[in-house]
Amino acid sequence: MLSDANSAYKDDDVLDYFGLSSDVVEEIDVAKISPNPYQPRKNFDEEALKELAQSIKRHGLIQPIIVIRKDGGYMLIAGERRFRATKLLNESKIKAIVANLESKNLREIALIENIQRENLNPIELANSYKELISEYKITQEGLSNIIHKSRTQITNTMRLLLLSETTKRLLQEDKITQGHAKVIVGLKPDEEKMVVDTIIGQKLSVRETENLVKKIKSGNEIKKEILEVSKEYESELSNLQKIFKNFNINAKIKSKNLILKFDDISQIQDFINRLK
Repeated sequence: MLSDANSAYKDDDVLDYFGLSSDVVEEIDVAKISPNPYQPRKNFDEEALKELAQSIKRHGLIQPIIVIRKDGGYMLIAGERRFRATKLLNESKIKAIVANLESKNLREIALIENIQRENLNPIELANSYKELISEYKITQEGLSNIIHKSRTQITNTMRLLLLSETTKRLLQEDKITQGHAKVIVGLKPDEEKMVVDTIIGQKLSVRETENLVKKIKSGNEIKKEILEVSKEYESELSNLQKIFKNFNINAKIKSKNLILKFDDISQIQDFINRLK
């Protein structure tokens, strides 16, 4: 019931955004309704649909779906889960608001209706945000006002698209959580893979993952500092290496160190004598 009430509130937001009226509700044939080809959600939890179907059976369809007239029938615009659940009940009719929309709005309203649902996975949500912002020139602030989510939340969700395809798939499959994923964003590809493998292999919590990522970033800073120091020594060490080469002594530069390699004891003695 609470879920249905939540859907009703959010559908009202969709209706308001597109200037539609919810006053006139019709009973239309389920068989005459075709799916929206712009529907961004492809996977639906069958168990959740069965639960929703039972709720509709007990309490009725509290919030009508939204459709438009098309080719002698109707096209679904909002309410995909409610429509599918009603079909599971083998109902012949369904409550619907028949809207008058231009075709250019179909994708936009489908995206907005979907991102307001709580059961989208983070990557589906991030892609929907991205499509709305890029295709319809909606700012993050404007999107925030429409869907009642903070701009920070929208930004953080969209950053998940920076992850590798493998990590995004693992997130969609619930192998890692969104909390884990947010911590990983920004790492180098090899570091990202290492952390993800560690999360799964050692069942790390988000806090443990944060600590691991901090260590990695700290290590990178140390390596960068060593590299910068090494550059200061590089020229002089290179000159010294050439001198040892003239003495037939193998010298190798490593960071700010010069490592000498002697082939036998006589070469060491010869080197000592040269220093006297």
